[in-house]
Amino acid sequence: MGTREYPSLPVVGVGGVVVVDAGVVLVKRRNSPLAGRWSLPGGVVEVGESLHDALRRELHEEIGIEARVGPLIELFDRITHDSQGRVQYHYVLADYLCHVVAGSLRPGSDAGMVAVADPANLSPYDLTKTTGEVIASGLALR
Repeated sequence: MGTREYPSLPVVGVGGVVVVDAGVVLVKRRNSPLAGRWSLPGGVVEVGESLHDALRRELHEEIGIEARVGPLIELFDRITHDSQGRVQYHYVLADYLCHVVAGSLRPGSDAGMVAVADPANLSPYDLTKTTGEVIASGLALR
């Protein structure tokens, strides 16, 4: 696998807006980028893996659930520059609406904490603007 920091090519990632009852699942990330920040669960696509397979694997590893992957919510990039202006991270991210089919929520792999958040009150989680928009778009697809 190529390096995620200062990559020579963009890294493909997947994320899930996982609906539980009336809430949405958020994880507090352990690793960069966004270490220590709340975000959607997900991760990097491995070579030979489809986007849906990657997301199902990541949701199982990161939050302990088996999920049904629904429609694509948004495809976007997240590019982070260092203090010298060099590209430190470059992800192309595909976020999908997901529903739990088995398992129980628990933090694992990259997730330090897991929460089911009220979509009407996400301010305590200090999400990025894009994450908030993806959640709103995903919930509108339900």
